[in-house]
Amino acid sequence: MTTAPTPDAFSVFDPTLDLELRREVPVKADLVWRAWTEPELIVKWFTPAPWRTTLCEIDVRPGGKFRTVMEGPNGEKNDSTGCVLHVIPGRLLVFTDALGPGFRPTGSAFMAASVEIAPTATGTLYVARALHKDPEAKQQHEAMGFHTGWGTALDQLVAMVKAM
Repeated sequence: MTTAPTPDAFSVFDPTLDLELRREVPVKADLVWRAWTEPELIVKWFTPAPWRTTLCEIDVRPGGKFRTVMEGPNGEKNDSTGCVLHVIPGRLLVFTDALGPGFRPTGSAFMAASVEIAPTATGTLYVARALHKDPEAKQQHEAMGFHTGWGTALDQLVAMVKAM
């Protein structure tokens, strides 16, 4: 039997503004949580190849820093610093680039995201959501390849966890 993640104010899905990746994966929920909250693990799977995550800083508490540096195959670089908004250990991580550490406004925002994790009889129900300010931002993220990119990153997470 699959146990759905508990709905939360940060994760109410609005199909006009939000994108969602929902899959059951054949790895334990506690390992999926570790993969999302330990910087030395995040750098191994977070960015779909051929891109790679070269740096991660995460302080898993409300107001904590969530920073990743991603590098592309042609030298492109994306350095993103955001803020952890909400945490239910082992179950829910919510973060955004609209705020920096300590809930300080950044002056720019692309999205807020939530990752919900729930154990199932055969692994983990994984629900990742990207929340956007307007339909245009959602469409932009979808056109950038949200489902393929986040799906590939999840596949990389699963492969890494299975090798642990």
